[in-house]
Amino acid sequence: MEVFRWLNDQLLRMDWLAALVRLLVEDLFGLDMSSRIGGSLHFFIYDVIKIFILLGVLIFTISWVQSHFPPERTRRILGRLSGFRANLTGALLGTVTPFCSCSSIPLFIGFTGSGLPLSVTFSFLISSPLVDLASVILLASVFNWSVALAYVLVGIVLAVLGGTLIGRAQMERHLEPFVLHSPVLDIPQQQLTRADRARYAWEQVREVFGRVWMYVLIGVGIGALIHNWLPAQWIESLLGQDRPWSVPLATLAGIPMYADIFGTLPIAEALVAKGVGLGTALAFMMAVTALSLPSLIMLRKVVRLPLLATFVGIVVVGIMLIGVLFNAFAYLLI
Repeated sequence: MEVFRWLNDQLLRMDWLAALVRLLVEDLFGLDMSSRIGGSLHFFIYDVIKIFILLGVLIFTISWVQSHFPPERTRRILGRLSGFRANLTGALLGTVTPFCSCSSIPLFIGFTGSGLPLSVTFSFLISSPLVDLASVILLASVFNWSVALAYVLVGIVLAVLGGTLIGRAQMERHLEPFVLHSPVLDIPQQQLTRADRARYAWEQVREVFGRVWMYVLIGVGIGALIHNWLPAQWIESLLGQDRPWSVPLATLAGIPMYADIFGTLPIAEALVAKGVGLGTALAFMMAVTALSLPSLIMLRKVVRLPLLATFVGIVVVGIMLIGVLFNAFAYLLI
């Protein structure tokens, strides 16, 4: 147990990095860590470096695994399943795709156009930006493994239930016609060498970094601001755990924003440190990643308004319920 704790602290929390950054702030910059400027600078440098190190390693590893499961192979696997197993597989597939909500929509179109049930494709669409293996590791590094695993569990449950409800509503008629008539190519996959897979994985790392670096910097910057400059009393009065409106407010506030989970985690970390309920912070994070306004605008080009409204309604209610549950049982996780 002690060995596991030490590995967790050094490899995930990167206590060694926090100590190095502390030396940098105190000795090189001559700032007091207890001051607002010193504390903000330490928070920013430490979190940015930690997130990028973990992100690079995780995306490379996940992409290497993904190279064995190209879209056509994945489609064939899903096409052999039905009912709950198909929805669960679609949701689990989303957990191994490091895509933001906007990047998931082209795959959603491809899967739907290939004839997969709407319930399966929506289970994928919900889980892909919401729960991925990289976010699990980052959540564990910020909070702990109990929070990370509980988050994954409820995220998959939401994806499966959401997809199931949309499937039972039989809303295929609300898909735009071009989606159902998208050409599907079934090209035999060539055997990739290790060098090919490494090249693919590295390209994915570069692509993800290019897409998220700005949001990581902005998110960590906001987290540093909340952590060291905003009064705890002000935040608690607005989003405190005892405020009945905190979870709905955090969920609705997150929808207009756009960021990957990697950019919202530092904000959630800072909010919890200021006394905001764990469920409230996670609800904000989930709303930003799963229901960002740009992704909804893109999705509107693919589905008609009744289906879009059903999708948003199911996910919003699900996120709020998850937030309330996390707030109620946070004492078991932290």
